[in-house]
Amino acid sequence: MARRSSIGATSSSSGSGSGASATRGSGRRSGNSGGGKRPGAGKPRSRFWLWVRRLFYFGSAVAALGALALFTAVYFAAREIPTFTELKSSQHGQTILVRARDGSEIVELGPSYGQWISAPDIPEVMKQAMISVEDRRFYSHFGVDVLGLGRAFYQYGMGERRLEATSTITQQLARNVFLNSNRTLDRKLREAVLAMALEWNFSKDEILELYLNKVYFGGGAYGIDSASRKFFSHSARELRLEEAAIIAGLVKAPSRYSPTADAEAAVDRAEVVLAQMVRYGGLDPARAQQVDISTVQLRPDTGQNSMRYFTDWALPQLDLLLTGDDKGPLEVWTTLDVGMQRAATASVQANTPGGAQGALVSLDRDGAVLAMVGGTDYVTSAYNRATDAIRQPGSAWKLFVYLTALEGGYRPDDTVQDVPVTIEGWSPRNSGGTYAGAIDVRTAFAYSKNTVAAQLGNEFGFSSVASMARRFGITTPISTNPAMVLGSSEVRVIDLTRAFAAVAARGQSIEPFGILRVTTADGAEVYRHESARSFTLVPDYVAAGITDILQTAVATGTGRAADIGRPVAGKTGTTSSNKDGWFVGFSSGITTGVWMGRDDARAVPGLQGGAAPARAFAAYMRYAVRDRPIEPFDTDLKLPDWQLEPDDEYYYGNEDGSADPYYYIDEQGNLVEPAAPARGRSDDFPVDGERPGFDPRGEAPPAAGDDFLDRATGRDQPADDRRPQSRGIDDAVLDRRYQ
Repeated sequence: MARRSSIGATSSSSGSGSGASATRGSGRRSGNSGGGKRPGAGKPRSRFWLWVRRLFYFGSAVAALGALALFTAVYFAAREIPTFTELKSSQHGQTILVRARDGSEIVELGPSYGQWISAPDIPEVMKQAMISVEDRRFYSHFGVDVLGLGRAFYQYGMGERRLEATSTITQQLARNVFLNSNRTLDRKLREAVLAMALEWNFSKDEILELYLNKVYFGGGAYGIDSASRKFFSHSARELRLEEAAIIAGLVKAPSRYSPTADAEAAVDRAEVVLAQMVRYGGLDPARAQQVDISTVQLRPDTGQNSMRYFTDWALPQLDLLLTGDDKGPLEVWTTLDVGMQRAATASVQANTPGGAQGALVSLDRDGAVLAMVGGTDYVTSAYNRATDAIRQPGSAWKLFVYLTALEGGYRPDDTVQDVPVTIEGWSPRNSGGTYAGAIDVRTAFAYSKNTVAAQLGNEFGFSSVASMARRFGITTPISTNPAMVLGSSEVRVIDLTRAFAAVAARGQSIEPFGILRVTTADGAEVYRHESARSFTLVPDYVAAGITDILQTAVATGTGRAADIGRPVAGKTGTTSSNKDGWFVGFSSGITTGVWMGRDDARAVPGLQGGAAPARAFAAYMRYAVRDRPIEPFDTDLKLPDWQLEPDDEYYYGNEDGSADPYYYIDEQGNLVEPAAPARGRSDDFPVDGERPGFDPRGEAPPAAGDDFLDRATGRDQPADDRRPQSRGIDDAVLDRRYQ
């Protein structure tokens, strides 16, 4: 009994515990349903992960399809790629035969191939130098450097302006052999596919052998053997470390780092190559410390001459002129006159001061470049100062100041004041420190009076002078501060010469050109020059006026050394401290500009535009115009009606005694009369009361007041006084109009 009781008690206790547990469990469920999360509270989180899974699967599918497409493209490209033997025998590049205007051969440019150097014979320093500077992961990638691409995208995401990723050696080989150099996405994708196809077909050593024997090193040299013979006069099998570093450095920019064009730049670039070799294990640091690249002996390049300045400028234009895909040999007929080029070279070399450089551009009346000298010695420096250098023109810039004044109403005989002036805190001085007082415009220009140029620029506005320079073909930035009238804005020799050529063409625009026609090897013409459309830059009377004063500058002014015994018009230019000297002028249809100075813009003692540059101009022009007829300049000022002196009766009454009203210009530039509608165009009637330089076709001055109108029309005036008295009108204006 006791046991049963005990067991019963136990059972009871257990039942009681179960009940309690059930109660607690019920309480928890009841509590959860009442105070916990609502049904469906986990769905947003489940939906998020659902979309993550979907995107993952979708992305995986797209990646798989992309990989399949890439594999297919590489597979078929690999099947189409020529064999290693075929690639060895293939050559690329285009031979161009350049001819002068008379058909004589100037130079033949194009690819030069040395001996094929097999991989075992290529010096190890050459291999290491090229891999270190061009593709340090060459032996580990499959044609495309994924790590390099990732780094480029990361830098772009961190704020780099451009997305740049260096092509691998294999990609460069694919581009050089199969593609062009266009920077397009399509070309880059094809380049990547072809690079992987090359890696599929060839070993790394074969790819490196192809690359080193085909890559372009500048100066027409393809492959390391051609480059080694061109720069060092020996086979690539004998390349030393210093020489290998120079050659490897050329690939990035062959023209910029060419040792024959810029030895200092080549040495600096080779130092970068050596540093990369040390950084990536291709060179022992101790050995690198013993290398002195500046001691490398370069082969003298005697085949170059001053005509290369011209070809360097003209031939790149073929990319724009030719639209076809013909990669065969071409013959290019140019505008260059061989005799004039030799005369130009001799005149620059003979007259340029020691330590300075000289440049010359000569244009025919249609813009054809007859001669171009970019420096005293092309072998020493291939930098073309005639087309690339920008220098201050000094007083030669006054051409645009006086063109503005002549267009605005001044005439060569008008009186101006050569006196001390201050404009916006700037006080220009004449070169001699003296002032002539009242002189005419012609004399002020001939003797390059700075104070007069400053006053004219201030009168018409410095922005107007800048606009005139732009109109005549100046492409470099132009300042509009007062000192700009004295030539503080830098220009190119070819641009300033072009501006003077437009004056010689009686105000018609001139477009310089150097290529007449291009033919293929079989004689088919693929390009012929067509004259550019000509625009009127200034009226012919303005061109006649500026030619008048330009002629005086040579006959009696600062340009007397440019006299060649026939009519010459031109202008000198000298900058502060004799840093630049210019003479630009024209005669018998030929316009020539000469500049001299130092590349580092340091002073050249005694350098003045009227000295060495003017003498070089004269020496060249005597030869250039020797077979041309003497052409007197047309300096007859045939002024337009609006600038002509009107008959007195127009202002003071008609024959019947009646008085016509005074016409003036409104804010829109229309000719109107007081309390009357507009009558005709602004240039149909003469207008009084204008300040010099006012163009009735442009912005109008303030309308004249009634008081002035009364005097100007003759009302309230004594019969014997036919000249209006000036109130608010510049006396100089009235002096010119009524003298």
